[in-house]
Amino acid sequence: MRKIPAGLLLGALAVAGVAAAADPIRIGVVNEITGAQAEAGQFTVNGIKLALEEINKSGGVLGRQLELRIEDNASTNPGTVLAFSKLASEGGITAIIGPIRSTQIQAASPTIAKSGIPTMIGGTDSSLTHVNNRWVFRARPNDSYSSRVIAEFGVNTLKLKKWAIVHSTDAFGSGGKAALVAALKAAGVEPVLVQGYTNNSQDFTPIVLAVKKSGADILGTYMTNSPDVGIFSKQLRQLGVSIPWVGSPSIISVTALNLAGEALYGTYAIADFTTDANDVTKAFTKKYKDKYGINPDTFASWAYDSLHVLSMAVKSAGSTDPEAIRKAMLAFKGYQGVEGNYQFDENGDGLHGYNVVKNDGGKIVFMKHVEFPPQ
Repeated sequence: MRKIPAGLLLGALAVAGVAAAADPIRIGVVNEITGAQAEAGQFTVNGIKLALEEINKSGGVLGRQLELRIEDNASTNPGTVLAFSKLASEGGITAIIGPIRSTQIQAASPTIAKSGIPTMIGGTDSSLTHVNNRWVFRARPNDSYSSRVIAEFGVNTLKLKKWAIVHSTDAFGSGGKAALVAALKAAGVEPVLVQGYTNNSQDFTPIVLAVKKSGADILGTYMTNSPDVGIFSKQLRQLGVSIPWVGSPSIISVTALNLAGEALYGTYAIADFTTDANDVTKAFTKKYKDKYGINPDTFASWAYDSLHVLSMAVKSAGSTDPEAIRKAMLAFKGYQGVEGNYQFDENGDGLHGYNVVKNDGGKIVFMKHVEFPPQ
């Protein structure tokens, strides 16, 4: 066999090393491509792809382009676990952007922990970052903050104390309900009604009638799915309930606004993303609308931020090593994204405040931002 000269062999190895270094950095995405929440999932993918385009046009990360590997979770918990397992088993995935549903993240948390892959999540149930899972990082403020803002606004600004709380019975809704009850208790208020419902319900009449009968003068909600908001809001108005309503971010999602129309006029929401909150959100809104022909909402904004945060963490780490990325994430100080100003605590929570907004005749109007110190 002919011997290859040492110089040629070293040259070939150097070329191979350059080629390997130029391989794309692969980012996994677990998202609702099909199923009941596919419309929300499209906003999420749009947000990620907009960030991907910006990052790659600016030269990528560590001299390499980013590449997405998208897995459909079919809008279900089992589908989410399967999607995470697929990404973890195939190898070569530097980080993952998971779904926004707390119940899906809760189901997949053991798989995420086992994979050892840094994972951005959008679910706001407080417990998701308190289950000893060191690989989870949240790109939205959790519900320990949202509940305090809802309670403070309703009790101190609207001056109302007879609360009815309506919530989904999934992880997000149950966690949000518990946090809101606690926040109201701290303000000296005991709700007159706390009522749960199952996601994807088609008839909210019994719940609306319970709200009406309770004598409540204000409604607080933690509703997971936008289509549920549309149905509930219409039945609420049809049955003559017109008390002030302060809800979680789903009541200003594009899907909910389109489905509900006038039924949501005059309502309030706490929102981690608002199109006109500041110059950063306004610039993002313009870029998103120019590209996709529609305004973004929270489903797009948190995912857009997630890819930018991950890319900066990889760059700061100077490596795609999971442990190095994790350390870089925890060292984040003061990155201003469209969701807010990021500073990750030891649990992986990056944001600590919410906006209060009002649906003024179909236009979402920014009222104020409430920021808390990291817990």
